[in-house]
Amino acid sequence: MRDELLTPEPLEPGEVSDEVSLRPKTLADFVGQAELKEHLSIILEAARLRGQAADHLLFAGPPGLGKTTLATIVAGEMEAGIHVTSGPALERGGDLASILSQLAEGDVLFIDEIHRLSRAVEEVLYPAIEDFQLDIVLGKGPAARSIRMDVPRFTLVGATTRTGLITGPLRDRFGLVARLDYYEPSDLESIVTRAAGILDVRVDEDGASEIARRARGTPRIANRLLRRVRDFAEVRGTGLVDAVAAREGLRVFGVDERGLDKVDRALLVALCERFGGGPVGLSTLAISVSEPTETVEDVYEPFLIREGLLMRTPRGRVATPAAWAHIGKPAPAAAPDSAPPPGLFG
Repeated sequence: MRDELLTPEPLEPGEVSDEVSLRPKTLADFVGQAELKEHLSIILEAARLRGQAADHLLFAGPPGLGKTTLATIVAGEMEAGIHVTSGPALERGGDLASILSQLAEGDVLFIDEIHRLSRAVEEVLYPAIEDFQLDIVLGKGPAARSIRMDVPRFTLVGATTRTGLITGPLRDRFGLVARLDYYEPSDLESIVTRAAGILDVRVDEDGASEIARRARGTPRIANRLLRRVRDFAEVRGTGLVDAVAAREGLRVFGVDERGLDKVDRALLVALCERFGGGPVGLSTLAISVSEPTETVEDVYEPFLIREGLLMRTPRGRVATPAAWAHIGKPAPAAAPDSAPPPGLFG
């Protein structure tokens, strides 16, 4: 099996090998997402029985839930090679054509952040994933001519954090569009225990449970917190990750009881103290904490909304009473967004 797996998302220095080794290699090892696993097992088994490449797959959901891991699992289950790229990296149609020309029969092409593909690249992709043909333009001007070249049957696996930005024609060409959900604490506890075994970390049930509870429903965060608590336990403890070590280690690294980190709390403090609880626009809120707008919207807001700490309204972001309580401030008597708008003459 040819394996050309790359890691498209940046990792902390010195942890690339750990991150790759923690990825499950088979569907049986993949924890959580039970419904999606069942759908994939049926699709992949049917493709194996027919001796064909699996249908095209689109995985959607917040960062860190396992979209890249599932792409590598699809390639592994099909005993195929995998080619990894990302939407922003494909600037011209020729970039995609060069990748498609290198594919072998049954290979998996994984495109991360597929919603960021340019229109020119999409136009090249359509005939490739539908008819397994590639249109190539030779020459320029009046002498230009187009030829159509066959490409091997392959499986396109796309990953996106923003399904709404994918064009309808592209989305409709996927055989399965699946959304990954946040993980339950019990699943995250299993993931932490499995990762601890791979990393040779001593962890007990209470320690794994404490890490899982603060991992924001995200396996990537759970694995990162495990590594940080491991470091704390080795330097300032006995090396055992128990409940006490987990709580103290997470406190040192700025992760509170609800799993909020420094940026989460900065967002709540800015929203409540600087803007009186809102409503406030997304760009203004992002600038106040020196974070890109896309990062606040895609990474931090979903968790804060899920925890009932923040609301999106037509007029902007609004803090809930739970947000005021979390930062230790009394909530205003009336919600900021409930006040009627000022009249024409005040």
